[in-house]
Order: sequence, then structure tokens, then C-alpha cells
Amino acid sequence: MTQTLHADWALLPDGMTRDVRVRLDGPEIAEVAAGVAPRPGEARVGLLAPAMPNLHSHAFQRAMAGIAERRAADAESFWTWREAMYGLALTMSPEDVEAVAAQLYVEMLEAGFASVGEFHYLHHDRDGRPYADPAEMAGRIAAAAGAAGVGLTLLPVFYAHSGFGGAPPGPDQRRFICDLDLYARLLEASRRHLADLPGARLGVAPHSLRAATAEELTRVVALAGDGPIHIHVAEQTKEVEDCVAATGARPVRWLLDNAPVDARWCLIHATHMRPDETQDMAKAGATAGLCPLTEANLGDGVFDLPRFLAAGGAFGVGSDSNVQIGLADELRMLEYSQRLALRQRCVAAPPGGSTGRALYQGALAGGAKALGRRIGIAPGADADLVGLDLDQPTLAGRGGETLLDAWAFAGARIDRVWARGALKVARGRHVARDDIFARFKTAIRRLTA
Repeated sequence: MTQTLHADWALLPDGMTRDVRVRLDGPEIAEVAAGVAPRPGEARVGLLAPAMPNLHSHAFQRAMAGIAERRAADAESFWTWREAMYGLALTMSPEDVEAVAAQLYVEMLEAGFASVGEFHYLHHDRDGRPYADPAEMAGRIAAAAGAAGVGLTLLPVFYAHSGFGGAPPGPDQRRFICDLDLYARLLEASRRHLADLPGARLGVAPHSLRAATAEELTRVVALAGDGPIHIHVAEQTKEVEDCVAATGARPVRWLLDNAPVDARWCLIHATHMRPDETQDMAKAGATAGLCPLTEANLGDGVFDLPRFLAAGGAFGVGSDSNVQIGLADELRMLEYSQRLALRQRCVAAPPGGSTGRALYQGALAGGAKALGRRIGIAPGADADLVGLDLDQPTLAGRGGETLLDAWAFAGARIDRVWARGALKVARGRHVARDDIFARFKTAIRRLTA
């Protein structure tokens, strides 16, 4: 299906541009022309931008948003939050996972994310035994992505241990655990589930250095082929301390010295690094998978963004625990965390540059690389687009890069979202929101009964 859009302003690869015509041919952008007047029959857009890739999500955790905010211990932390998350994971059926994931993906699209990297580790039945189809849960994620229309990069997780040195898993982790043979079968079955999902991609995700031994990590990476490789690393100070005790090295340093880290890799969080690790990670070409809202919610810490950018590093953003779904919110939190830590302003921007543009285009490039997607308003790119109406208080009377600054820091309503050329959000609402939300409510009532 061919569609033609005309934007008053569009974010092209070389910057904000006036009067842009974009022709979509099915799932791809076929033609882009700048400095042209609108023609009858074209869909008019105030601000047109590439839709953002969401590079890190645990879909099932959307079901616990808002229910882990009570202080039940002397000191709440990531580790106490994790116990609550395990409790939720042990209750969910495949039907629950599909309903929650579909609702989440609707919200992502409404927020301006048209693709997602699903770091999927809830694999088995409640008693820990694999389903007859080892990718039963992965299939539910694929079905949810298809129902919502979000582009899916599925990252099945290899999770074998509870701690460094091959420590045996705990009973609360039983739904996650695979040995290498089961994981290989899980990957192959996941590939079958993705076969009928247009534009879907498959990668691998060794959960973390504490959940996979060095030998297991090597075997899992070999299964990736040319697909993406995502791993949690250096999120918490305790993880860093435990890694040093077990291996003699900090986790990012150990990865850089012992694994073939390159542009296929996305290191999720990478919060606690020394300057040499930050610079060497950037030089290796790995993407930093930053999840600012979740990292703030869990009290993780602050990523060293200025040093990483100065070394040429690529970054993207993800919604991780999905406590809140917001594109501008993630970018804003990323910048504000830097401002609070450094007591400076406009940290992500180059000298004389726009902070909103630097954040948006940086996250686009890193997210596309991490998920193996073609993102941007250019011929041959995926037709993943966001349209905003300029007739709203935060955008009225603005133009150029100021539109991106206003969107990122003052907020703005998203009007339309196209995913692979299909209009999935119109007037701010997902086209299937009501039906998907009804199934989500039924699942939540069942989970909280």
C-alpha cells in the first residue's frame, strides 16, 4: 500500500527540515523530498520524526507497575524489588503474559516506540518444567506483538545460575532456567513462532555474568550468528563487588577482555564503570542500553554519558521494568540524571547544539543498531514514524530543533504512529486499544484476586 505524507517539519538524518514529503511503499520509506509544497490528498503532519526503538523490555513486569512502592524493609533496594518481581513471575499463565504484553505494546506505540527488544526470560510452566513447546511463552510474546503491531526483536534469555561461579539457581528462578541444550531448542522454536510475524528479528540474551558461566556465555554467543547479543551488566554495585570477588575483574572489564564484544552487542545498564571501561566499551562498538526511568525507580545509579559520548559511544533507551511508558520521559530522565550528578545543564548536547536533537538522534541510532533495524526518514528505511500536531501549547509557534527540545523537556501529545507503514495510532489512541485493554483488565483481575 502506498501512502504519501507531508510534514511542516521533519527530522531527517541531517537535521530538522521544512516542508518534507515522504512516500511510503508498504513497510518501507520509498521516497523523501524536502522543500516542497503540500499537494491535495496527502496526509498532513506538523512534526514528523522516526519512531524510536525501545531496546530493552521485560513485558510481563508491566503487570506489577505501581505495586512495589511500599517500604517493607529498613532499606529497599533492587534486590528487595527483585523478590516482588519473582513473586509475580511465578503466578502468570501464558494467557496472562500475552494479555499483559499486548497492552504494553499498545502503550509503547502510543508513546512513540514502534519497535521493541523483548529481553524474554519467563520461559517455563509454574513448576519450572518446560512446556511441550519450549517457546510457548515466546510465542505469546510474538502473538502480542502481532496484535499490537509493534516491530519485535525477540531476545530469548539464557539463565542458568543464581550467582557467579555457577551457583545453583534458587526455587524462585525456576521459570527462567535453561541448560544449553534446552536453550538451543528454545531458540529454534522461537524462530518458528517469528516466521509469520513481518519484520521480526531474533537475537540472544545471556542474562548476566552471574547467570551464565564463561563457557556457557561462549556457547550462547555462538548461537547468535549475525543477530544481536544483549546482556545485563554492571547495573548494581553488589554485582560489581561479586564479580571482582569471583573473577578478579569488574564485569564490563571482564566482558571486554574475555568476550568478542563488538557492534552486535548491547550492554544493558553498564551503570557502574571506571573511566577506562567506559572508553573501551565505546571503542568496541557496543551499544549502551540505558533505561533511565527504571534505573531511577530501582536506585541503580547514573551512567557516565559525557565520557561515553566523547569516546564515540552509541546509546539507546529502553523501558525495562515498564513501570512507566514514555519516550520523552526516558530522554528527559537521561538528561536530568546527568544534570543532577554533574550540576550542569544541556549535558548531552554538543557545543552550540540542541539537547533534544542530540538525545533523540543518539537514541535512534543506538536503538536501531542494537535491534538490527533500519530507522530514519530515508529511502529504504522501515516506515516507523511518529506524527505530532503543532497546534498544542508546548509546540505552538516553535520550529526547527526547538520543537525537539520542547517535546523532550516540556512534553507533547503524539497524534499518529506508523509501524512498518501501518497506521497504529490515530488521534493519540491505538486502533485496537479497547479490545486489548479489556483482555489486560481480565488478566490483572485474575493475577490480583
